[in-house]
Amino acid sequence: MLDWLDRMQERLGAETISLSPAEIEALLELARAASHESGERTNAPLATYLVGVAHGRRAEGDLQELVAAALGRQQL
Repeated sequence: MLDWLDRMQERLGAETISLSPAEIEALLELARAASHESGERTNAPLATYLVGVAHGRRAEGDLQELVAAALGRQQL
């Protein structure tokens, strides 16, 4: 999986972006919850995209915090 993600980063010109194992797990949990809780598998990539955009627009804060907020587990 990580080799595939590395190749994707290269194609996107985003070599400086990396995901930690904890961030990967958080995003996969978000995708799982979005798919199962909503009953629509298509919500998984959309939810992870929304968190990614929010993460990119924030000056600080970590990805796991945003995932927790998206899952309703924490207030920002």
